[in-house]
Amino acid sequence: MDNLKAVIIGAGMGGLTTGIALRQAGYAVEIYDRVSELRPAGAAISLWSNGVKVLNRLGLGKDIARIGGQMDRMTYYNSAGEKLTDFSLSPLIETVGQRPYPVARTDLQQMLLEAFGVDQVQLNSKCVAVEQDADSATAIFADGRRVTGDLIVAADGTHSILREYVLGHSVERQYVGYVNWNGLVPASADLAPQNSWVLYVGEHKRASLMPVAGDRFYFFLDVPLPKGSPSTPETYREELAGHFQGWAPAVQTLIQRLDPLKTNRVEIHDIEPLQTWVKGRVALLGDAGHSTAPDLGQGGCQAMEDALVLSNYLATTNLSVADALKRYEAARKDRAADVVLKAHKRSDMTHGKDPEKTQQWYEELKFEDGSNIMQAICNTILAGPLN
Repeated sequence: MDNLKAVIIGAGMGGLTTGIALRQAGYAVEIYDRVSELRPAGAAISLWSNGVKVLNRLGLGKDIARIGGQMDRMTYYNSAGEKLTDFSLSPLIETVGQRPYPVARTDLQQMLLEAFGVDQVQLNSKCVAVEQDADSATAIFADGRRVTGDLIVAADGTHSILREYVLGHSVERQYVGYVNWNGLVPASADLAPQNSWVLYVGEHKRASLMPVAGDRFYFFLDVPLPKGSPSTPETYREELAGHFQGWAPAVQTLIQRLDPLKTNRVEIHDIEPLQTWVKGRVALLGDAGHSTAPDLGQGGCQAMEDALVLSNYLATTNLSVADALKRYEAARKDRAADVVLKAHKRSDMTHGKDPEKTQQWYEELKFEDGSNIMQAICNTILAGPLN
């Protein structure tokens, strides 16, 4: 379709990737975000091969390789520090045709911003409503501004304001059952090897370290806790020391080294898979359409897949914008729903929803050579549009 104008609400990973893809397809693109300063939520992200392939397709392959961590192996330990399994990720990389890249969110956002145009994103722009007619869609902002385009992409995140417009009703986020602390620490050998993803598991908790660029590790620590448990950055270190008391020396060292004031604490939520993503000329994208627990590392990757599929349908379908968006919805909703449900199930197993199942998983890890774990990851990656 010629000379479309797309209005994108949200300058996160999904919004920026969509902006780049649509602009490369020849469309005029405007991106708006409610914040006054773009600060990504969370410290880092594991960008699996399906997400990396989208960036490769958009000409950003060298850039993501430069800011991504070199993750060659995966190692599981029990809470006492006894090795359960350790294996090379080479078979996975060879099967799917692309290595994964753990990457600091700030680095990834800066890369996407530079590719789109740092000064092209309009901040302090809170979209509160949309209107549409047969020929156009209009975003309405809190300050009264109105911006009209051929379509509106609602990439406004897990707390999306525009989701209710598309669905016709509001949707409650559901607490998955655990709290995640995450951040960045300098890489050092007493924490983990710099080319490995290391996980400590036990007591329905997890402690994880992943390499990112700049000689840093991305860490996260998971603890099943009641929703609304009181906590402040000043007490993070003491809390974590209590939750992980008696765990391996590397976990204790990590807790002592993390900077509480630069550590994120997130109560993990997701949203039941949605059947509707599109209303006329307005389409949900990324977390607005499929908010998932991070247990498969697929949240950002799914937003990138959305961006690619949406731009492909707009560029290759000439019936109407609404027709292209319906094709996008049909192509994406089952794929994203599968990821949301699998991530929720994985979270339940990891965090002791059924303690017997979690214990059985710990036992199975002792006999795991990596093939089952890599097969599950490969299946998720290869179900995407760039398989």
